[in-house]
Amino acid sequence: MKRYKDLSPSPRIILTPGPVEVDPRVSRALSYPMLGQFDPEFTALMNETMQMLRELFRTSNRWAYPIDGTSRSGLEAVLTGLIEPGDRVLVPIFGRFGYLLAEISERCGAEVVTIETEWGTVFEPSEVIDAIDRLKPNLVAIVHGETSTGRMQPLEAIGRACRERDLLLIVDAVATIGGVPVETDEWQLDAVIGGTQKCLSVPSGMSPITYNDRVEAKLMRRKRIEKGIRPEGYIEEDPSLFIRSNYLDLTQLQDYWSPQRLNHHTEATAMLYGLREGLRLVLEEGLEERFARHRLHERALVAGLEAMGLTRYGDDSCKMPVVTCVCIPSSVDGEAVRSQLLADFGIEIASSFGPLKGQIWRIGTMGYSCRKSNILLGLAALEAVLPLHGASIAPGAAISAALFIYAEGAKPDA
Repeated sequence: MKRYKDLSPSPRIILTPGPVEVDPRVSRALSYPMLGQFDPEFTALMNETMQMLRELFRTSNRWAYPIDGTSRSGLEAVLTGLIEPGDRVLVPIFGRFGYLLAEISERCGAEVVTIETEWGTVFEPSEVIDAIDRLKPNLVAIVHGETSTGRMQPLEAIGRACRERDLLLIVDAVATIGGVPVETDEWQLDAVIGGTQKCLSVPSGMSPITYNDRVEAKLMRRKRIEKGIRPEGYIEEDPSLFIRSNYLDLTQLQDYWSPQRLNHHTEATAMLYGLREGLRLVLEEGLEERFARHRLHERALVAGLEAMGLTRYGDDSCKMPVVTCVCIPSSVDGEAVRSQLLADFGIEIASSFGPLKGQIWRIGTMGYSCRKSNILLGLAALEAVLPLHGASIAPGAAISAALFIYAEGAKPDA
């Protein structure tokens, strides 16, 4: 019989757009003793998690809770709950994950209409609003931070336009929540989906979501309670409209997260511990302070890359503060560089997808991974490795440029 070694993953410095390094305090929380899902001590933790999520999403919504599953589970839960067969869904696409929203919507039976713009840019809000007026969708689904291109879409004007036209706006904020402002109420976003494995520095496995009363009203038209737990006298409003997924049925999940605690699934206890601790740390740091930290380390990284002579990809006016895209020098094998960074330094950076595959590296500065030591080590490693692969760079300049940014950032008036 084959014997297996003790599990001992290698330590890594993860500078990708997700997953990122898990905060050690979150790792500790994941190891705590199990509680039953209806133990009053555990349901109190559920309630605290909901309250912290409201603060994170900057909303007064009643509904703010995690879906058990990776970020895609949150996207599927919201879209599956809101899209009725035949609904027209507009998806503005400016990278890989816009295509994902279109794909999920199509699988839900929607008539999907799209507009597209060049990768590396985003839409002017007026372009999206014009498409809304021309195509007359029932819902709009859009990505906030597109990690495939490192761009971030302005949403405030789009949210206002959707509200004026009585349309629902669904936002994928998987890559931005906890790293940059996501103003759910101020921007009039109807449903927002986040992720744990990026700026929250919690392992992949939950997808925090929030949605407002407008969304709930549509969901409740489709409500179905399983026969095994239906209360006496229960009648479905319209049996033909029920949500086709059981596991991702938001109407049943509402009941589970409400004071009713109507049994739906067995909650992922350890993951909830981790999410609660991750949220606690975010709020302990302070949202504005956290956003400023991400911006500072981004500036240091960009200064070092520029001093090295590397070129950034994309329109800087819409750059994500938590993802920096770098053009791979024409003479360099990008995958060979990535492999050597990992083998010799234990540092991981990302490649990209589709038309950008082999054209750019993507460097993430998210959550717990977003710290001074990681930025400096990442820059030093690139300086060491790139000349070995034929790149002509300015040696020795990157670290000095980054340290200058840190010195400026440490000044009292900075």
